[in-house]
Formats: sequence, C-alpha cells, structure tokens
Amino acid sequence: MKEVCIIGLGYIGLPTAAMFASHGVRVRGVDISQKISDTINEGKIHIKEPYLEQIVKQSVLNKMLSADTKVKKCENFIIAVPTPITENKKADITYVIKAAESIYPVLEKNNLVILESTVPPRCTTDILIPILEKSGLKAGEDFYVAHCPERVLPGQIIYELEHNNRIIGGINEESAVKARDLYSAFVRGEMCITNTTTAELCKLTENTYRDVNIALANELAIICEKLGTNVWDVVKFVNKHPRVNLHLPGPGVGGHCLAVDPWFIVDSVPDFAKMIKLSRCINDNMPLYVADKILSLLPQGSKVVILGCTYKADVDDIRESPIIELAGILKQKLTVEIVDPLVKQYDKNIYEAANEADLVVVGVNHKKFKDINLSVLSKVVNKKVILDTRNFLDKKAAEENGFTYILLGDGSKTYLDEALNEVAIVLENAV
Repeated sequence: MKEVCIIGLGYIGLPTAAMFASHGVRVRGVDISQKISDTINEGKIHIKEPYLEQIVKQSVLNKMLSADTKVKKCENFIIAVPTPITENKKADITYVIKAAESIYPVLEKNNLVILESTVPPRCTTDILIPILEKSGLKAGEDFYVAHCPERVLPGQIIYELEHNNRIIGGINEESAVKARDLYSAFVRGEMCITNTTTAELCKLTENTYRDVNIALANELAIICEKLGTNVWDVVKFVNKHPRVNLHLPGPGVGGHCLAVDPWFIVDSVPDFAKMIKLSRCINDNMPLYVADKILSLLPQGSKVVILGCTYKADVDDIRESPIIELAGILKQKLTVEIVDPLVKQYDKNIYEAANEADLVVVGVNHKKFKDINLSVLSKVVNKKVILDTRNFLDKKAAEENGFTYILLGDGSKTYLDEALNEVAIVLENAV
C-alpha cells in the first residue's frame, strides 16, 4: 500500500490528504499546530469545505488518515504549506523552507518530494532541492522532485481535486512520472507533464490572468463614473462578443491566490513585469477608492454597516480581504459595523447591526444576503442609503422601500445626479 506524508493541513493540504486517504493511499498528515493535529485525529476538521468532514471522519475510522506535528520516514512527501507575501510585496517562503528542513533528515533513496505550495519561479530548483540535498542524496538520481500546484476553487475543492486537469512539473522525466502515478490514485483530469519552472509559472499565470482582467474591469468602473455611464452595462454588452470575457468590477481583489500570486512574478523579474504590477496596484487601490466615495457622502462620526467581509462570496475565508481593508480605512473617521454570516466574529443580526446606520454597504454578494428584508431594514436605519459594490441588490426593490441606491461603477449622469441629490437631501434633513 502506498503511503504519503502531507506537510501542511490547511485549505489545500487537508482536502488533498482526504482524497488520497479515501482512494487507498495511507496518509500521514503533519501540521505545526497540535490543535489541528488533534482535531483531525478526532475525525473533525478546522476549515469549512463541503463534503470534507465526512471524508476525513471515515478516513480516520478506516485508519487511512492520521495527523502529527513531526515528520517521519515515508515513501512520498507533499509540501502544502502557505506562501504569503511580506508587507513590501515579496514572497515569503519561510514555511516551504521549514518543511524542506523537516524532510531531509528522514529522506531516503527513491523517495519522492512534491511541492504543491504556490511559489515564485525557480523556487523548486534553487531553494527546495539544495535543502533536500543536505541529506547527502542527489536530486534526480537518488530521490525525485516535482512541483504540482493545485488549481481548485473554495467551496468546490473536493470535486475539483478529482476532476480538474493537473500540471505535473518534474526536475526530470522520472520525477514527473512518479508524481503523476501518485496523483492517479484520485485525479481523473488530464495530467500534463512539464518541468518545474514551467509548472510554477503556469499556476502564477492562471491567477495573474484573472487579476489583470479584474484590474481592467475596476479601471473601467472608475472611468465609467467619470464619463457618466454604467460599467455593468459595458461588461454585459462587451461579453456578448464571442472572443471577450471581461470579469466583473468590485471593491478589490482578495484571497490567498489572486491578491498574492502576481506579486511572486513581479518579485522575480521586477524590471519586466510592468503590466502585472500595475494591475496589482489598481486592484489594491480599490478599497481606498470605495472608502473615498463613502467619506464624500458622510460626515465624520457617521455609522456605516458593511454586509460581508470575506474575500469572495459564499466562503468563510477573509485572507487578503479588500473589505477588511476598507473597514480599516473607514474606522479612522466613521463608526463601522460588519455583518457576515460566514465569519464567526461577524455573524450577527443584520437589522440590529444596521440600527441607526447612515449608510449600508454591500461588500460581498453572499447568497444569504438575498434574504434581506429591505422593508425591515428601512425601518431601523437612520438614513436610507445603500452603496452596492457588487451589483447584487435589486435597485428597484431598494428604491421602492425608500432607499437611495448607489452602484459602484455607475456614473450615469441622470442617475448619479439624482442619487447624490437624494443623499444631500437626506443628510440635510437629518441635521
């Protein structure tokens, strides 16, 4: 029976461990957190992901999955640890280095080491391998190394781990083949063999493409406000072209992938990644742009209630969330209340949180917010004004309940003039 040691039992490592364990590969999971290790050994999980808990529970009962805080000898190793960015937008590969350093003392001939963590180009060859070779063994001859990045969507991880195509980047052909054979335990998508640097860059490019696309949409949103038209109409109509797929604008880009991965490319070749850097700056600036819009509407000390704070809809992940950044900016001058049913610390009654609010901001388009009773909401707020950054709420329904509805990226002259006029009247009457 094949065995694999997976280092890092977070958003990617744990689902990957569960998939291997449920498909006949015995898994030894390793995490620096004793609490996480204990939780998994109890058949429970510490993250939210559909179907994951059932698989983990059954795998633990079947003795196919166990967790520890120490790395031990194993036939195969997979590194699935976080790779954040520093404050100055450089890749922090500290966890990758620590994982590699935990492996080399127990590394043996014919072992396979796979790096799944998203890393800057050449990290596998220039950083990982030299650490592993402290074992006295030679990469590509005595042991095998590959970079196989994940390509999954939170909320659909279990399905996509099995069905998505997979890039298998080996330091040589034998390394790639061994990695492919290991993943074939559960992967049903196409497994594309290449070298490690190409695999690293592919993962970064996939997320960079989306980030650049969103940056274009966000820049168009600002342009449309200046030119007196509606970006949401522009996006809708241009996407009717058979070769155009423009993404949607919003209050910024978050998460551990899109807001991070492009910086890995910029950090590697800063003199040449000019468009990528500019796109990142545009998206990073959107929370400030939205904050300025809000502050232009409200006097200091006003109350704002923000609906949603995760980095995207219908997930519980707040990593790199633009809404968290937006709230931080606003708190310098306003009273800010955040409501998010998917985040424990912000899971509160919407109507109680919105009591005496001067502005309601739609930050995240969670499905649960579709159930908001606008009639009830209109009775508890101080001023009936909504700023929708996601084009999510029904404008007509909001206006029927007495709200002034402002949509990010809608600069339609008559629309914008009317909205700002109504806000001014509301504020004047309140004084």
